Amino acid sequence: MTGSEDFLDQSMALLGALVLDNGDRWGAVASETQRADALAILSESGPRRHWLGRARGYSKTSDVAALLLVLLLTLRPGSECVAAAADADQAGILVRRMRGLVTRTGVEDNFEMTSKRVTCKWTQSFVEVLPADGASAWGLAPAVVVLDEFPQWRDTENARELYDALVTALPKVPGSRLIIMGTAGDPAGWAAKVREEALADPENWRVSEPIGPPPWMSAAAVELERRHRLPSIFSRLFENRWTAPENRLTSMEELRAAVRLDGPQDYKPGVRYKIGVDLGLRHDRTAIAVVHGEDVEGTDAKRVVVDRMIVFEGTKANEVTLSDVEDTLFDTWQTYGRPRIRIDPWQGIGLAQRLRRRGVAVEEWSYSDRRYGAAAAALFNLLRDGLLDLYDHPALLDELATVRLRETSLPGVVRVDHEPGRHDDLCQALGFAVTALLERADGGGQFLLPEGMIPKAPIGRQYEPRGEPAVPVVREGEPRPTDRLTNFWTARRHAGFQPPRHRR
Repeated sequence: MTGSEDFLDQSMALLGALVLDNGDRWGAVASETQRADALAILSESGPRRHWLGRARGYSKTSDVAALLLVLLLTLRPGSECVAAAADADQAGILVRRMRGLVTRTGVEDNFEMTSKRVTCKWTQSFVEVLPADGASAWGLAPAVVVLDEFPQWRDTENARELYDALVTALPKVPGSRLIIMGTAGDPAGWAAKVREEALADPENWRVSEPIGPPPWMSAAAVELERRHRLPSIFSRLFENRWTAPENRLTSMEELRAAVRLDGPQDYKPGVRYKIGVDLGLRHDRTAIAVVHGEDVEGTDAKRVVVDRMIVFEGTKANEVTLSDVEDTLFDTWQTYGRPRIRIDPWQGIGLAQRLRRRGVAVEEWSYSDRRYGAAAAALFNLLRDGLLDLYDHPALLDELATVRLRETSLPGVVRVDHEPGRHDDLCQALGFAVTALLERADGGGQFLLPEGMIPKAPIGRQYEPRGEPAVPVVREGEPRPTDRLTNFWTARRHAGFQPPRHRR
């Protein structure tokens, strides 16, 4: 037996002697998955970065707490280990688990413990919980970095800074280890991208992701959770599968399939374009979307092509300059055949007035639940049916992958909404342009979300499957079909009724 193998055996023996909260020794009850993960982390050979993905209740935190106690006894004296989570309280759970293992095993004389730190008296190596503050993590030289419940971290500037500060510090210490643990999350989230990088680099990363609940969880307990959880939540928490929430605008598979263009598209004579604008000034984006439609041969469907996305990024120190937006919009309007521009006037009424003085046709599309619901439903249906052609625009793809459908004050009518720390400006601008392109002449939307996904309320008319005549669907107890009369809707009294033309 070599020296390194003997050292590993001794480390595993120490780990196996620790007493768990049920009174059992770790070594007496650990599963094959737990043993394999522990051997890989304690070994001096193999990848030094570890992704431990396990279902809820699979002893992630307790195992890492036990491994840290062994490492404090075996690392080079004076080694620095840090633990971070989405917040300091979550990271503090790791220290409490370490304290419990020390007390139950009866080795308190070997360690000094506070609420934020565990120190080995003999080696002076320590584990410290970091505050959830990226700025405080710079300057460290850790031998071990633990990121707890990483798939649940919000994608914020502070979280990214904390991650960058800790991971980039690892090369300072030869042989340093990174341990990322957590239950599966959203495949469109930030953590999923880190996981994909890990899967693509087996030389430096070891990814351990057993599917299913822990072997000691009873079938009855698992079935109880299945009955009381949404399918996506149960799949993530108890099966450890990366699953998107039910209210996502689209799936990653649909989004990848939609990227068919090689880049922004130039103007084509004879093509009818539409432009949508969502205006943001501070801590926000101004987005301009240019689209056109193409008939799908043999059907009455229309494919929507996203020709160009233009984005202005605003900060508190440097707001988006409206004069720059105006000049860009004017140039875009001229380039793409002078189409009508649809804009929300909330912050853009002055911009709309100036553009009109320059001869630009601007439609002020002020907010209403029904209008924003039509935009959300249009994007949902186009992506679901494979009728939206995109090019690789990272900001747009990121928004489409992460925005959610949130119910408005009208029951069953949904709009696109973003999570805290993220954006939906590009989606809104695209939705404005798409609805301008696809809506009927009387101004009604033509898309509804599929039945069963969200409680139904009319956004426009529901249409029969592609290729069949389009007819209104009226269910018993629902309002009769309506027509737009200026800014109002009136019940259709007879089949030949036509509302008077709307005058601005």
